[in-house]
Amino acid sequence: KPTPESVTQQNKLDPIKASMDCLYAKCTIYITDCVMAELEKLGQKYRVALRIAKDPRFERLPCTHKGVYADDCICERVKQARCYIVATCDRDIKRRT
Repeated sequence: KPTPESVTQQNKLDPIKASMDCLYAKCTIYITDCVMAELEKLGQKYRVALRIAKDPRFERLPCTHKGVYADDCICERVKQARCYIVATCDRDIKRRT
């Protein structure tokens, strides 16, 4: 399934610039620790997404929960602080957030 990272890579887009062009505002891209852990577990198939996610311009959000299930982490974080916009191609996350 495509990820926002793979979409930007396929279209040769800079994620920061593409976000700003889409939203007409300054954007800070955040990636949680469990998203990084999940990308690392997925292996070679998602190596490009992992490389993009490690971009030093992106800010890491530490996770305090047990486990590394990224979907639950993202949904809980968004419910707690309604200041995030979730960029995903995942239909389940779209329904939950």
